[in-house]
Amino acid sequence: MNFATGFDIMKEETNIENGQKQFVVLHTGIGEMPFGREEFLTEEEAERKQSALRFFQQAYEAQMRGDLDEAADLYKQSIEAFPTAEAHTFLGWTYSFMGLPDDAIEECHRAIEVDPDFGNPYNDIGAYLIEKGEHHLAIEWLERAKKAVRYEAHFYPCFNLGRVYEAKGKWFDALREYKAAIDLNPNYKVAIKAFRTLQSKLN
Repeated sequence: MNFATGFDIMKEETNIENGQKQFVVLHTGIGEMPFGREEFLTEEEAERKQSALRFFQQAYEAQMRGDLDEAADLYKQSIEAFPTAEAHTFLGWTYSFMGLPDDAIEECHRAIEVDPDFGNPYNDIGAYLIEKGEHHLAIEWLERAKKAVRYEAHFYPCFNLGRVYEAKGKWFDALREYKAAIDLNPNYKVAIKAFRTLQSKLN
């Protein structure tokens, strides 16, 4: 896979205590997802973050090939080079593929510690709790995902909330959340199917 990544130095400023810093913006190459926060870094920090991005990309390629052990090791190397919420979240995703939902949830908590604004781990915790049958615990995390500042896919937690409410027999709440997911992403076929299927049951 060829990643369309970027390393952008938007501007520089002089910091008396820490020396000159650069405003760094990195991109994963996965849709519109950035890699870490947009932040001021020293030259050494910026280099470590670039190294972390390379490990992340290699990990993602391994994960997509199904080489989960290799992917997990590479995500860990990314985190060691420069911790990001993205690497912790994707390591959790890898653990979920390995049938380790509790480890996946733990990585999502670590992602939130690194960057509370990043929305993916909140949704993922909710999704993993649904898989464990703990629907009542999933609601809080999915609601937090819906409010996350740095998140490109707010339709996911809406859809997952719909799943929770449907499982709990709260049909109209489920329809509301499925509709919200569709409004946010009109091409989200899974949500469209879920909405129409539930709607037909109620007619």
